[in-house]
Amino acid sequence: MGKILIADDNIQITKILSEFAKKEGFEPVTAHDGDETIQLFKNGQFEIVLLDVMMPKKDGFEVCREIRRESNVPVIMITARGEDFERIMGLDIGADDYIVKPFSGGEVMARVRAVLRRFGTTPKNAMDTLLYGSLSVCLESGFVSVSGTQVTLTKKELEILWLLLENKEKIFSRDNLLNSIWGYDYYGDNRTVDSHIKRLRAKLDVVPHPDWQIKTIWGMGYKFEGKLNEV
Repeated sequence: MGKILIADDNIQITKILSEFAKKEGFEPVTAHDGDETIQLFKNGQFEIVLLDVMMPKKDGFEVCREIRRESNVPVIMITARGEDFERIMGLDIGADDYIVKPFSGGEVMARVRAVLRRFGTTPKNAMDTLLYGSLSVCLESGFVSVSGTQVTLTKKELEILWLLLENKEKIFSRDNLLNSIWGYDYYGDNRTVDSHIKRLRAKLDVVPHPDWQIKTIWGMGYKFEGKLNEV
């Protein structure tokens, strides 16, 4: 996997996030002020940037603006302040997500995965197409087929299908799916997951597929269940 730029003036935070990033397969690069962040960004190629708002020399908003002048790399902003106007400003200037301290390293990495998925980015060593029996799913083009018949999905439906197929037999709760697919604080009803799953199934079920299903695990969530005899 590629590099992740972690910018925060708190050295302890950069150390913690770096360790979590390594576990995800990233090569972490750290910066501790705005000028250093910009310099490192211009001299390297990064999959994603974690950007603290309150940094010396140049704050995160100014750094994000400079990054956006030359790149569409995903940016997640991190701040100790959670006012709505800051969140809105961060997103308006080009950030892809916004996390408020305190947070867990696991939460941040979940946001990283979700943003990369929403951004249409996969690690360079990852497969772009997943196959299982009669099902073929291409994340980049959005092409999905069942037994050779194309099925048209929305972006969210595609992302849900990809996540379940990529982690077949793993159960995802509604909250898991909201965090992984929507990737930021969702202010609506988490039953939106149920409605997306219902529409996804309806589209996929137009073509019979006895070799797999998206299964409801009552009281727990959903999973992709394969029925092939795999060896």
